[in-house]
Amino acid sequence: MARAPRLNIPPNNNRRWRPSFSKRLYSERNLVERFFSKLKHFHRVCSGYHRLAVNFFATIQLASMRLWLRAHEPTA
Repeated sequence: MARAPRLNIPPNNNRRWRPSFSKRLYSERNLVERFFSKLKHFHRVCSGYHRLAVNFFATIQLASMRLWLRAHEPTA
């Protein structure tokens, strides 16, 4: 059975009751959301040209590798 997602938004300073907040979980979720945002910039991923799920998954893998290489290329 799948667990229900918990909200993890930093509370305002003026709240009386502060819900639980995890900075680690917030930063990991932020990384995932930014990755999907960057992935949506690839036209073939968002347009859904693929007829087979295998081809779609391969396109996502190629786009992910390209994003990873772009983030880890030397800047010298």
